[in-house]
Amino acid sequence: MLVRFGIVLMRWLALWPLPALRALGWWLGGLLYFLVVPRRRVAMKNLELCFPELSLRQRRALTRQIFIRFVQAWLDRAWVWQGSAATLEQRVRLTGDLQQLQGHQPTVIFAPHFVGLDAGAAAIAHGFPRRFTSIYTNQPNKILNEWVLKGRLRFGQVKLFDRSAGVKTIVAGLRAGDPLYLLPDMNYGLEDSIFVPFYGQPAATIASLSRFARLGRAKVVPAITRMTPDGYEVEVLPAWSDFPSDDIVADTALMNQRLQSYIDTMPDQYFWLHKRFKSRPAGEPGVY
Repeated sequence: MLVRFGIVLMRWLALWPLPALRALGWWLGGLLYFLVVPRRRVAMKNLELCFPELSLRQRRALTRQIFIRFVQAWLDRAWVWQGSAATLEQRVRLTGDLQQLQGHQPTVIFAPHFVGLDAGAAAIAHGFPRRFTSIYTNQPNKILNEWVLKGRLRFGQVKLFDRSAGVKTIVAGLRAGDPLYLLPDMNYGLEDSIFVPFYGQPAATIASLSRFARLGRAKVVPAITRMTPDGYEVEVLPAWSDFPSDDIVADTALMNQRLQSYIDTMPDQYFWLHKRFKSRPAGEPGVY
């Protein structure tokens, strides 16, 4: 019942003007900062590890802003997943080296976990006449899962692979010219992960960006989605000329290094609520 009510509420919020929706997100985000203590502690610890130069007061202020950005982006999914194409075109702007996503060359789109990643995915799928693919984890609630899937499939040509799908199927799509929208920068556990530095901390990181680029004979093109007062800006960056190499560990460390440079431009929009360092090298204590 609660999930159904939430979906109906999101359909109503899709009709709101963006300033009003962002104001609601600012209020709710500030409230959740005080109420959701476990996630506040996670974000604070992440910032302590990654930005030790910040004072406690600065970390608290940044954590509050992280909650606000997260909630604002979640509410924006109302119009991203249920609004009109005209609304998407008006509020999400594609910029940068757009030629990288044209043609038929095998392409892995490196899409880090910034809060606007769903808006970025929708705009890219809508803006280019290609079939895009991504990897999806099913939601435990079937009603919610169906709603999320419909939202992510409504613009352009998109095919979602379940995370349990074999690598061969995804690689076949890549080689056929279907760009892969890949989000490899979270902690998915120790399986298939390697420890490489992230802001100087050992972080369990899946090596899928290097692996898919190599197996799919694909270039890697970063797409960075930034929340703006008017909606979002999706910046398509030039393809990495030195990626992949023959060293998958070095490739994954380089991915994290470049990710840091993107985060440093908008640290409040990265998904710091996630337990990025929950997996630890053997013998090292937990941090949360």
